[in-house]
Amino acid sequence: MRSRYSAPSTFSYSFGPGPLTPAVKALLIANVAVFLLTLISPAIVLQFGLWPEAVFEHFAIWQPVTYMFLHGGFGHILFNMLTLWMVGVELERMWGTRYFTQYYFVSGIGAGLTQVILAVLPFSFAPTFYSQVTIGASGAVFGLLLAYALYFPHRTFYMYFLFPIQARVFVMILGAITLLTAVFGNAGGVAHTAHLGGLASGYLYLKSGRIHPVSEIKYRFLKWRINRMRRKFDVYSGGRADDVNRRVH
Repeated sequence: MRSRYSAPSTFSYSFGPGPLTPAVKALLIANVAVFLLTLISPAIVLQFGLWPEAVFEHFAIWQPVTYMFLHGGFGHILFNMLTLWMVGVELERMWGTRYFTQYYFVSGIGAGLTQVILAVLPFSFAPTFYSQVTIGASGAVFGLLLAYALYFPHRTFYMYFLFPIQARVFVMILGAITLLTAVFGNAGGVAHTAHLGGLASGYLYLKSGRIHPVSEIKYRFLKWRINRMRRKFDVYSGGRADDVNRRVH
């Protein structure tokens, strides 16, 4: 015979950063929709992918933006959208939708312009960049990873889904591997220079002082509340490098 009332369960679990925020949700929907569309009509890639030759000779100035919504396969879009969700939701909550959207597109467009600039430099590698098509949101995603590592340097990432590593170390390793591969390695069809462009663009945008004052005040208030509650709840190391008491719940 069962009791009419039962004690509530103390077991709970969670995965990921929580519910989708507006900009992240819109970006996920747009990227998946365009990916499905390219499966039906692959020619879209040539029209909206980033092709420096088309930018200069056919004035296709939309391509440094539209290329971010195209992907070359299921694994490509899965990695980018998973990372967008995992780090983008928390950044958007902290910054607000407007600044998060600005930062995302600054990183992505900066990554694309890196490819365009490399295509016209007076070096032997330029013709390769001039005639190749770049697609994917990876440049913008690399920018998000950089921002996440700057704000939450002690958060744990699982490299290759196996090895726990701090966010700041993870991004430094990722950046170093990307740089070495871009300079000395075989790209293997991956636009490593665009990834570096996304990192650089995101960093310069953050350091240019473009953080909205209200967003910064909200962040500071949130950290103050967390620090007040740390004696009542278990806490784990995290937060930004410039915080005196870096703690998150």
